[in-house]
Amino acid sequence: MKKLCIALAVAAVTPFAMAQSAGDLVARFRVVNLDPVAKETFGGNVVTINSKVIPEVDFAYYVTPNIAAELVLTVPQKQDVLLNDAKIGTLKHLPPTLTAQYHFTGMGAFKPYLGAGVNYTIFSSVDLPAGLSIEKSSLGFAYQLGADFALSKTWSINVDYKKVQIRTDLSVGGANVGTIKVDPSLFGVGVGYKF
Repeated sequence: MKKLCIALAVAAVTPFAMAQSAGDLVARFRVVNLDPVAKETFGGNVVTINSKVIPEVDFAYYVTPNIAAELVLTVPQKQDVLLNDAKIGTLKHLPPTLTAQYHFTGMGAFKPYLGAGVNYTIFSSVDLPAGLSIEKSSLGFAYQLGADFALSKTWSINVDYKKVQIRTDLSVGGANVGTIKVDPSLFGVGVGYKF
């Protein structure tokens, strides 16, 4: 245990570990907990979707050692639609997100970052009770806070938190009755690889 602590301490102050340069491409693979913290009330009824653990992959291209553009991807995710915490249907959503990131340097193997950008969510395979329907896409802001911890010049551990604006209009019998604000928080842990 003592040797492990010493090794981690040395890695934390190793300045050359996984240093990024302009033109570098880093792929990260994460397991993410999607938590739809926002709920919307319609006439006293609460509509939301369930929490879920999903896979996620992103590709970050470094314009400079500090600035990168990140594209976050996953596969279409099936979610339960809940009315007052009871399942009333299902839907799938595909939520690619593009962020611009600022990576802080000068802290050895520990490299925190901040990001902001846009999310475009596409809804499909919507299965709701007769008369209910939703808008099939959502465009919103995304905010991000995370950190990479270098294990070597190519491999790293990544921790990432995103807040994403996902909203869709709900219609009953063709009449718009309001907007469902899903606005999930996404917390992910994974590994990164620099090509």
